[in-house]
Formats: sequence, structure tokens, C-alpha cells
Amino acid sequence: MATKKAPAKTPKKPAPNAAAKSPGKRKKKKGAELKDHALEILKRLKVEYPDAHCELDFNTPLQLLTATILSAQCTDKRVNMVTPHLFKTFPDAASMSAAKREEMEEIIKSTGFFRNKTKSLLGMSAAVAERHGGVVPSTMGELVKLPGVGRKTANVVLGNAFGINEGVVVDTHVGRLSVRLGFTDETDPVKVEQVLMILFPRDDWALLSHLLIFHGRRVCFARNPACGECMLSDICPSARI
Repeated sequence: MATKKAPAKTPKKPAPNAAAKSPGKRKKKKGAELKDHALEILKRLKVEYPDAHCELDFNTPLQLLTATILSAQCTDKRVNMVTPHLFKTFPDAASMSAAKREEMEEIIKSTGFFRNKTKSLLGMSAAVAERHGGVVPSTMGELVKLPGVGRKTANVVLGNAFGINEGVVVDTHVGRLSVRLGFTDETDPVKVEQVLMILFPRDDWALLSHLLIFHGRRVCFARNPACGECMLSDICPSARI
């Protein structure tokens, strides 16, 4: 009588490599260790994106301020398609503030939310013309008093038009990467900015935003980050490899 063979044993899976932990399982850093982590990421991003810069086209502070207002809920590429005609039609604050609402709405319509943006541009340009002699102010306090200008927009203008590092621009890319890279668990832009200002040298605040935005647009996508192509994957607490 034939004897039955014992069922083959399922081979045990090798223990996972400690350096390849699943997303979110790597220990989050704090204190001095977190600061070192942040500076290492900054160093690598500088090497990867040596030409990181503001991707809104502008020649003057007023043009940058205008473009930044238009960039809300809109891509820089689309804004750059609209602004040449807008800047040619309204070359200074006085002419912009005197614009007919319907004409401006038609020019900027493709950027979305064009009625609110038109209101902001008319109010901002009137304030610049009347309060500041047509010259965009170069302080945070004065900028945020302009209609349609919040801290984020003011940081863009200060950092890129005036070379002043007053704060860190926290847009959707910067906010997303700040969490993924383990800088903070905060999602409120104001709180994220406060963390980044502590972690990074002041001289790098404006550049930091460009570096994170470049990386967010090219590798660390919102839905499917390309972790296999990322030079930060070995130190990123959210890496999916």
C-alpha cells in the first residue's frame, strides 16, 4: 500500500531589511537629529536642482505680485500664458487700478476664479498707486495690508523680487513634502512655515521653497510619488521602496 507524502513546507520569507521599512514605519526624528535630517535633504536637493527658481515670469515686483495673485488654484504655466498680454495692457499700478473690470476679467479668465482675482488685482493696484506712489512695498507688514495679499504671497514677492528672506512660502507642494519628508505632522501652512523656519538657515528660506516645489512637480507627485527615482528615498520616512 502506497504511503502519502507529507505536504511540502512553505519556505519562510526572509526577515525584512531594516533599511527598507514600509512607508511610515521609519522612526521619525526629533530635535538635533531632525535638524541634521533636514539639512541633509537641503544639501541633496541643491545638488539635484541647481537651477531651482520661481517659475512665474516677471520683470518687476508689481508683475510678480500680480502673477502670484493669479497663481492661486492655477498652474504657473497657465499664468505665464496670460501675463504677457496683461502686463502690456496694464504696465503699472495706476493703469491697472483704472482698468475696466470686464476687460481684466476677459484677459485673466483662463486662470480660474477670475472675478475674485480681478477684484484683488484692482484693489491691490489701487493701494500700491495711492499709498505707495506706484511702488510695491518691500516689507511684510505693508504687503499684507494690500487687498488680496496674504503672508504666502508676500513671502513670494519678498524672497524673489527683493531677495529678502522674511519667511518660507508654503504652497501645496511644500506642505505635502514637509509631511512626507518627516519635517512635521502639521498641515496648516502657518504652522508648517514656523517649523521650516526653525529647521533651515534663514539664507535658504526662499530657495528651500523652490527646491521643494521643483521636487514635488518632478518626482514627489501627490498621488504616485516616483520613489524609485528619488535621491531622498534612503532617508525619507515615507519612501515606498
